[in-house]
Amino acid sequence: MNPKEQQRLKVLNEVNQGKLSLKQAAQLMETSLRHTKRLLAGYRQKGASALAHGNRGRTAYNRVDDSISALIVDLARHKYRGFNQQHFSEKLQTLEGIPLSRSTVRRILLQAGISSPHKRRAPKHRSRRERYPQAGMLLQTDGSPHDWLEKRGPKLCLIGAIDDATNEVPYAFFQSEETSAGYIRMLKAIALSQGIPLALYHDKHSIFELSEDKLPSLEEQLAGKKRLTQLGRLLEELGINSISANSPQAKGRVERLWRTFQDRLVSELRLAGASTPAEANAILNQFLPEYNRQFSVPPKDLGSAYRQLWEGFKPEEYFCFKYKRTVGGDNVVRFGQQRWQVLPTPTRQSYARCQVEVQQRLDGSLAIYYEGQAVDIQPAPPEAPALRKSSLKLPSSPSVKTVARPPNQTPWRLWEYR
Repeated sequence: MNPKEQQRLKVLNEVNQGKLSLKQAAQLMETSLRHTKRLLAGYRQKGASALAHGNRGRTAYNRVDDSISALIVDLARHKYRGFNQQHFSEKLQTLEGIPLSRSTVRRILLQAGISSPHKRRAPKHRSRRERYPQAGMLLQTDGSPHDWLEKRGPKLCLIGAIDDATNEVPYAFFQSEETSAGYIRMLKAIALSQGIPLALYHDKHSIFELSEDKLPSLEEQLAGKKRLTQLGRLLEELGINSISANSPQAKGRVERLWRTFQDRLVSELRLAGASTPAEANAILNQFLPEYNRQFSVPPKDLGSAYRQLWEGFKPEEYFCFKYKRTVGGDNVVRFGQQRWQVLPTPTRQSYARCQVEVQQRLDGSLAIYYEGQAVDIQPAPPEAPALRKSSLKLPSSPSVKTVARPPNQTPWRLWEYR
């Protein structure tokens, strides 16, 4: 018997001896008068055993079987190693057919000495910012370089965006590193599937804006325009407001997204055994719909703030890299190591000394525009230096380099013969 039951037994014995009344016994045992009568009747009928709870020594009806507990521990240590407890509970229900609550799974794991793989940080006081009221009003974007494949493959960078109003992730993609092309590809996918967002929230990476220590050119000073990066130019053309965050905490929503992905998505990649970027993106495409279904929230206002593409919109003319070039006197445009011959058109026979725009598409192809209209081009004949370089023949055998040894009678060696 526990101390509480022993105390009750002593009080009931005194009631039987007439030393205490039922009312006094109820006050000492801190029970109601009715329950005191019930305890006294049971004690007189069954003795001290009546004071113990009726379920003592019995197996609980909802107790998890030992074999199931052993299976859960084995899955946590091997197949689902590294999964957090909530994620692991979801996988037990959807894939293993074991519908247990998170608290039950946590208790089983703790009894087996398996703690959560992630430690919670000490709480800090911050003021929560109100979400934007409508989907498409603000997207937070960032790149997350991380060992996503856990040394099964190359290190990758995950580029994506999250809607501030709904927590939905409209796009995410694995690539080798964080590049302008990756963000341009992201905006293209979002614009074609959802529409054009009103604003994009990002860090101060040089992909988005030039550093302040770079002075503007004379032409820029005269024009009164700030020099833009390729991505900044695209945002301006699409009418997307570009907002730079002053700290990682300012764009906390996307930072927390990466923390969740580095937990759940890494576990999913490990479970699938992904070891290449193509396999990682295939798993990511399956992961995103389930993530959006589980973690998205309804917006404050119904509807969408995404702006639909206008009639005649040509994605290839916006989602690309654009460079200004001057056409040479022979109507040839130089772009890196390439030379392109601009062909005459019915409206203009020569484009010599004209300012044109070279558009480099995401697939590597090129197009040249003059005053907003595409012109016909073809590869220009190679120049004389290129022809001479291609005609040079390598020597059949490497020449032996001989080192000229100065004679012994040189002035700086005369001291040896003195």
